[in-house]
Amino acid sequence: MSAVESFLSAQEEQEIVLAIRQAERNTSGEIRVHIEATTAMNHYQRALEVFHKLKMFNTKQQNAILIYVAVEDHKFVIYGDKGINEVVPENFWDTTKEVIQAYFKQGNFKQGLVEGVLKAGEELKAHFPWQTDDEDELSNEISKG
Repeated sequence: MSAVESFLSAQEEQEIVLAIRQAERNTSGEIRVHIEATTAMNHYQRALEVFHKLKMFNTKQQNAILIYVAVEDHKFVIYGDKGINEVVPENFWDTTKEVIQAYFKQGNFKQGLVEGVLKAGEELKAHFPWQTDDEDELSNEISKG
């Protein structure tokens, strides 16, 4: 079993998908999670590459975020699109990062992602509140590399 396959159970993945749906009920922002074993690239650059591969830059308000996890590298990146970065302070994702990190340090990866997704949704809500005409523009499923 690969590191990616053993990182989360199918049930845990579904709990994360449910958290994404819940978080997106409060914001027009779009949230995705991508998990892969490792990368030879700089983790930030790889997150940016995955962001583009998943066509996350195509949202109407350019307000998508990717939580990228490299399991074997013990690294994760929160990457926010241009629309977010133009209106938020530089340290905007620090609280989300700290929530995820605290659970990951305990080995509780599923809960770290669930709580991180919910926190990201809360953070996005202030700048990108849910609108009555909002559409779910991106898949909520976890992607894997």
